[in-house]
Amino acid sequence: MKPWPFVRRGLVSVARVAVVGILGLPIHIVLIVLTVLSFAFTVLGVGLVLAPLVQLLVRAYANLRRQLAGQWSGVDIPRPYRPRPAGAFIGSPRRWMWLVRDPATWRDLLWLLGGAPLGVAFGFSTAILMLYGLTGIALLPVIINVTSGENGGYGVTWPLNPISYLSVPFQGALIAAGVLYAAPWVQWALARYDQSLLGPTSRSVLAQRVNRLTETRTQVVDAQAAELRRIERDLHDGAQARIVALGMSLGMAEDIVLHDPAAAQRLIAEAREASGLALAELRHLVRGIHPPVLAERGLVGGLRALALTLPLPVVVEGDLPGRPEAPVESALYFAVAEALANVVKHSGAGAAWVSLSYLGGFLYCSVSDDGVGGAAPRAGSGLAGVERRLAVFDGVLRVDSPPGGPTVLTMELPCVLSSPKISPSSATG
Repeated sequence: MKPWPFVRRGLVSVARVAVVGILGLPIHIVLIVLTVLSFAFTVLGVGLVLAPLVQLLVRAYANLRRQLAGQWSGVDIPRPYRPRPAGAFIGSPRRWMWLVRDPATWRDLLWLLGGAPLGVAFGFSTAILMLYGLTGIALLPVIINVTSGENGGYGVTWPLNPISYLSVPFQGALIAAGVLYAAPWVQWALARYDQSLLGPTSRSVLAQRVNRLTETRTQVVDAQAAELRRIERDLHDGAQARIVALGMSLGMAEDIVLHDPAAAQRLIAEAREASGLALAELRHLVRGIHPPVLAERGLVGGLRALALTLPLPVVVEGDLPGRPEAPVESALYFAVAEALANVVKHSGAGAAWVSLSYLGGFLYCSVSDDGVGGAAPRAGSGLAGVERRLAVFDGVLRVDSPPGGPTVLTMELPCVLSSPKISPSSATG
């Protein structure tokens, strides 16, 4: 390990642990006192207003620590708070009951109680040991001993043991190096402590998952109803009307075929044309339900075929070790199609890329472009539709689209792949 990155990383961790531990102590104490008093004053009615306000401060500070744990130590801590019910404004009994019944409220209080002494212990110990090591390197114990006649630490004695003078910088360097090595681990340990109490419990994760599945089930029912109405409308206005006209043309041709063969021939030609249009509309309708190209070429090949129809170059890469289930395959195909349609319409991109991979029971797909960026899954947008389509299968969409670009959409779907693997020749057609 190179010395400067090691020293820099250690010093940064020492500073972070000291800031979080030492400066966090008064914050913890103030929030603990305010939390206890705000709930105690509920009997006077004041707590209905104070408790929600104090919890806003507690949760804001807890969210800051969650963010720091992710940025500094790579420890992801999702927010475990239950969604606020409708009409739960500050000062209402419903808002107060929502806070009291949320286990995360009391876990935050427990985190404040335990985090204060733990943070101070880690913060002071790392800072003091680091300063102690630096004083040894600078020979300050020797200077104190020589100038005042008092032992400045590190076992400095004179004149009985003059060798102790020479060992001071080596001892200080070892202590400083040990602190620099341990500080990132101390920082990580504090982040793990935050995760143990600020993160969701297995029960809350299960409850959130049930709520999500309930919500997506409602969305699926609505989407299926809308899809059935669309299919019925397309059949009624398109293929069905053409088939009815086809039958009428054939009936008229049958009536006049004997006395006006030329007119009958024209009617039969019109019927043949109408049958071709009806067949094309039926194929288009079926393609909108489940693209035949997926059955023929698989997901990678289907996306490559889709890319050829777009007005900008799209590179599709991927080599899946099997095939997803047909509903998952179809959902991801249409999600990518919708994402690419957004790229064409709104991004101003000159090129786009699609990448597929499978790892640990999850199918990952990224759609990126070199456009202007600024994409967000707002209500009514195409990305919101992609989110709903993936949520049906417990999938998620992550959007990284800073202003100025580039935009990267990452889709994640849990699924099981089946054999056999799609060969490259069949995938490319």
